[in-house]
Amino acid sequence: MKMIIHTALKKLSAEQKFMISVIIVNGGNYLYNLILGRILGPEEFADAALLITFLLVLSFVAMTFQLSTAKFSVIFEKNLFKNFINIIYKYSSAIGITLGVLLILFANSLQALFNTQSSTMFTLFGIGVPIYFIMSVNRGVFQGSKKFDSLAVTYQGEMISRLIITLILIYTTQLQSSILVALGIAISFLFGLLPFQSKHIEITKKHILPPTESKYILKFFLLTAFYEFTQIIINNSDILMVKHYFETYEAGLYASLALIGRVVYFVAWMFVMLLLPKVVQKQKDGEAHSPILFKYVFYITLLSAAIVLGCYLFPEFVINIMFGSEYISIAPLLWKYAIATSLFAISNIFAYYFLSLDQYIPVVLSALLGVSQVVLILFFHNTLSQVVIMQIIAMAILLVFQLSFFLSYQKKG
Repeated sequence: MKMIIHTALKKLSAEQKFMISVIIVNGGNYLYNLILGRILGPEEFADAALLITFLLVLSFVAMTFQLSTAKFSVIFEKNLFKNFINIIYKYSSAIGITLGVLLILFANSLQALFNTQSSTMFTLFGIGVPIYFIMSVNRGVFQGSKKFDSLAVTYQGEMISRLIITLILIYTTQLQSSILVALGIAISFLFGLLPFQSKHIEITKKHILPPTESKYILKFFLLTAFYEFTQIIINNSDILMVKHYFETYEAGLYASLALIGRVVYFVAWMFVMLLLPKVVQKQKDGEAHSPILFKYVFYITLLSAAIVLGCYLFPEFVINIMFGSEYISIAPLLWKYAIATSLFAISNIFAYYFLSLDQYIPVVLSALLGVSQVVLILFFHNTLSQVVIMQIIAMAILLVFQLSFFLSYQKKG
């Protein structure tokens, strides 16, 4: 049996192995959330969930550095690449340290704001933030150079270590659970650094890029940062607004719905990792790149259809397995939420495709259209069902826009 598995794995490409790895990592992260929810109970899990939300926000901010590194790792070569990689490590470290220090300094204020049991959880999380930014640049190098095996290992190391370390700490120490979860998250960043690509780093030397390249990098970086910021809003605004407009019980039901329904989005993220360096390379070589987009859109559409169908046919089974019988009343909304996230996932692939090609107008407009869901929920939130329907409407409009721009872009090309 081991021989058969080994032979099968050898036949897989690095890209296919990475796809399998991402599915495993996402599964592990889901397991991490579910285990904490069941072990800690609703009250203690509230603090843990807040830390996980902070981690999600951090990942979107740091993704700006990862995608920028990936793109310019393809474009730049030799000394230009070496200068670029040293500069981006310098700036990512500076921003990581700044954000980490701010979290530590305002730990007490954050405790009061979010009504948590401890301020230490924010301090520990803040200590880990600079490491996360360095880790993201390292991942960008692997992503841009298409070293998907090494990229997969960094994600696996972070996920597995976080799960194991957190569980060991919870079962072997008597400290507050929020402190243990924060410690587990911070330590996992160190494991996410491995393997570390250090051969191009020269700390003692001064590195400079030509003005033209510097402007190009800054333009791409700022636009990516803007788009990632809108991603934070789109991915978290519905949960925060539901928590504001609805009772605690209904907000808890919706949180479980969101966690399950976003499977589509997080799997789609895997294709973004593969898409960007390939499209940039094709553009650099003067080759057709739309077939890559078609392939990944087809994969996500197929996957989305399967998940929506599963949620429609077996909603109570899915809810019961994931969270338990107390959450069954939210089951009828599961397939609708899956549709909303499916539409967002597909439109997101188009956005990153245009970002790879330096087509900035559709990225900016898609970000603005994506945020329109906040406005819709602001005016229409009488029931949880209405909140989900507003998201479907917003994401449908977003996808129609992306498709329209793509067709227009193809005609011009």
